[in-house]
Amino acid sequence: MITSATKTQFLAFLLMLIGTVAWAQMSVSGTVTDVDSGEPLIGVNILVKGTVLGTITDVDGGFNLEITSNPPVTLVITSVGYERQEIEISQASITSLDIQMRESFMIGQEVVVSASRVEENILQSPVSIEKMDILAVQSTSSDSYYKAIANLKGVDVASSSINFQIINARGFGNTGNTRFVQLIDGMDTQAPALNFPIGNLNGPSQLDVESVELIPGASSALYGPNAFNGILLINSKNPFEYQGLSAFVQTGVNHVGSNADQSASPMYEASLRYAKSFNDKFAFKVNGSYSRADDWHGTSSMDRNAAFNPFASLGVENPGADRLHFMGDEAALNVNILRFSRNTSSDFGWEQLATTGIGLFSGNDDIGQTNAWTYAQNGFLPSHVVSAPGYAEKDIVDYGAENKKINVGLYYRLNDQLELSYLFNGGWGTSIYTGAQRYSLSDFGIQQHRLQLRGDNFYVRAYTTREKSGGSYIAEFLAKRINDVRYGGSVTNYLTEYPLWLLRYYYNNNIAPDSDPSAIGLETQLAAHQFAQSQMSNRYPLTAGDSQFEDIKSDVLEGVVPVGPLFDDVSNMYQAEGQYDFKNEIDFMELQAGASFRMFELNSNGTIFADTAGAITIKEFGAYVQAGKRVNDNLKFSGSVRFDKNENFDGQVNPRISAVYTLNKTHNLRASFQTGFRNPTTQGQYIDLDIISARLLGGLPAFYEAYQLTKTSSTGVPLAFTGGSVNAFRNDVFSGKQPFDPSSTEILEPVTSYESVKPERVKSVEVGYKSLIQNKLMVDAVFYYNTYTDFITQVRVVTSNELSAQDAQDINDEIGADIYSAGDPAYNSILNGTSDNTFQIYTNLDETVKTQGAALGLTYSLGKGYTVGANYNWNKFISGYTENTLNDFNTPEHKFNVKFGNRKVTDNLGFNITYRWQDAFRWESSFAVGEVPSYATLDAQVSYKLDNLKSILKIGGSNVMGDHYIQSLGGPNIGSIYYVSITFDELMN
Repeated sequence: MITSATKTQFLAFLLMLIGTVAWAQMSVSGTVTDVDSGEPLIGVNILVKGTVLGTITDVDGGFNLEITSNPPVTLVITSVGYERQEIEISQASITSLDIQMRESFMIGQEVVVSASRVEENILQSPVSIEKMDILAVQSTSSDSYYKAIANLKGVDVASSSINFQIINARGFGNTGNTRFVQLIDGMDTQAPALNFPIGNLNGPSQLDVESVELIPGASSALYGPNAFNGILLINSKNPFEYQGLSAFVQTGVNHVGSNADQSASPMYEASLRYAKSFNDKFAFKVNGSYSRADDWHGTSSMDRNAAFNPFASLGVENPGADRLHFMGDEAALNVNILRFSRNTSSDFGWEQLATTGIGLFSGNDDIGQTNAWTYAQNGFLPSHVVSAPGYAEKDIVDYGAENKKINVGLYYRLNDQLELSYLFNGGWGTSIYTGAQRYSLSDFGIQQHRLQLRGDNFYVRAYTTREKSGGSYIAEFLAKRINDVRYGGSVTNYLTEYPLWLLRYYYNNNIAPDSDPSAIGLETQLAAHQFAQSQMSNRYPLTAGDSQFEDIKSDVLEGVVPVGPLFDDVSNMYQAEGQYDFKNEIDFMELQAGASFRMFELNSNGTIFADTAGAITIKEFGAYVQAGKRVNDNLKFSGSVRFDKNENFDGQVNPRISAVYTLNKTHNLRASFQTGFRNPTTQGQYIDLDIISARLLGGLPAFYEAYQLTKTSSTGVPLAFTGGSVNAFRNDVFSGKQPFDPSSTEILEPVTSYESVKPERVKSVEVGYKSLIQNKLMVDAVFYYNTYTDFITQVRVVTSNELSAQDAQDINDEIGADIYSAGDPAYNSILNGTSDNTFQIYTNLDETVKTQGAALGLTYSLGKGYTVGANYNWNKFISGYTENTLNDFNTPEHKFNVKFGNRKVTDNLGFNITYRWQDAFRWESSFAVGEVPSYATLDAQVSYKLDNLKSILKIGGSNVMGDHYIQSLGGPNIGSIYYVSITFDELMN
């Protein structure tokens, strides 16, 4: 709680800062013109080097600066598309400074800040780094600048939705990438309950983007937890430097040439930005944007259970299919299990069906319960998995992709040295996310508030990220609840009634219950399944999309997990951090130091985390120091080390050492040793979520203790088994054996101990070369070798009930041997997996994992503004996984991009073309395992400058070749987009 005393102290602090403002010592005014045309240039940035002071030129190219420093000072003059200049001013007053600027078509001149947290030329960065500047953002051939990040060297992208892309680098990516950090104006954009960046759902529109920087590879030495595979830094425009009104409108169409499920649909996007400075002391900016489109559809009918299709040789659909983009068919049962579900014909439970009006197996029916029991015991219920009917994804999820964003910034210069600012970024909308299941993020919202004080050599900031799930829900859970209603209260009724119709088919076709079931051919078994399916469909009719279906869907969408499919999450994150650069105190070396504090506040009301009793908090802090020393004009060494501590884990120390050697002022050779780590996510620590077939658990000791994952019986016998061995046991039993047959039970591997989850670590060695040759050819090459330890993964554990003394005696009598006693595992209780006996919990691999890769980028200036570029990326998994562990490397071994363009073919005409190809690769995740096919895309745009309207008209298309592709297994089909956009900027030159 903020007290009145605290408010008074804070006000006094602000007054003290404001009181440091001095009268101007210097006055500089002048004009800026184009050197070739002589025309005045509007909106050129004039910055006093070493301060926060600056201004822009007006509509006549004029500017005026009042500076409190004594001469000399250095003015830095920059403008989009022009060469940067630095001019030293040694007089106290200049009234007619004439500055002429030349258009720039040079490459390799970018200044970056993310590689070392200080400004440096991109050619001399100690680590691999990519950058998109304002011109690259404006001229991208993709339909959005964020999607164009995929064209940078070393980048992988996984799209879950048309407005939700996940960025990754150097392997081990997923649709929710917790190994990669995205910063917008220094704020980590991870959703607190998800722990991965949410794409650009709350980021700036292209009107407000100044630059995008990407560091592929481990970066924890400077950026702390989760900066494991890389960092993406998006910088928005400062309203002191970028003023005026700008607007962007884009309309287009997607799903062109698609299949019958997706007809061509319109899509819209509009953005508005206004920024204004008052006396170079106070400035503000307001941004708003809105987009809407019919989302990419998920249409894959790939069967996760294809290996268990008994009719694969006949080329027909699996009765136990679990298809990727069909919801509801996850509920499944091996019909063979029913022969173990009851002990005698009298309690087999089938007589109740006589009261439902079916007339099946009633006492008056010729078949009778006794004969039905005989059918089951004689093997007429084969080892066939049967799944409940599923519904196409389009009938379950909300495909109305929508994004509303508001960005507000307030900036106040306390004096020439200090700038105080407040930023608000808010994003709301509807999207789709692929995790362990498909999640419809309906009316999802995330907000960020940041307060920052910065000078030329330091910054202090505090911010919060506030997440709200809105109407978001689990698609599979919604379909399951629809089936619950459809089948009389529980989908289990479908799964247990279905086998009875199988037996009825055999009876109707005069196949005696005491005959040999092995004599029944596949065609007859298939006919029995088709009969059962038709009977169940007739008995429980429901058509997806009709009024009855929609009414049921609306009703069951009301409850929150675990009753219904909705989330109820309002989790938050709070962070404070700062950095100080000792450049004004130390001149013989570079030295920076920083620190940070972060707290998660998890509040899902029991729908994600174990937080029904109240919010869960997680605190962590970190501190770092970085030093650099130029030995001579050719060689520079730098190093940094950071310490981080999460309250649930041991502290982590992460060093980075690098060297850059410059040969002949042109060729830059670099080498670095980098380290990274990531803490288990908030879900990896505290999730407690029922996903029907299992329960997802955090990896902290409290969870495996609460759910007894090293469970033993009253006599000390292990009752917990590995998920892989339980699957093998089930397959063995369903092939015809008894669950208490020792030859089957010996397959089971007991779980007698468990290691709680801990942070994952990586060590990376990187060597690279970057050069600008004759100001025409830029070459950037890199090789890396990564070694991972304590790799975070999830394992399945299945727990068994224990036998009573009577149960043990009955089993011994049945098998004719005195093997079992009270307290032994009830092996029949693990034949079916549910959230009551199956647990998926976070832990670490014992194995060391190794990967390597390389990348080469070439950009060549052809003259007259034409540039051609290409990059190639190679990523290779070497070793480290056992055959029973998911290898979620999820990265193509080979991929490349080629681009060709000229932003100024004539004074008004420009174009850009980008071709992207990547190899097929194996995708492994908790959602699906299989191959992502290779694909190629071609993006192209033509732009025309409308001088009189101060606007640029752009016509273009993404994936204009029209071939649909996927970027992840379970992700949607991505098709073509054709668009027309117009961008207005009142300060456009």
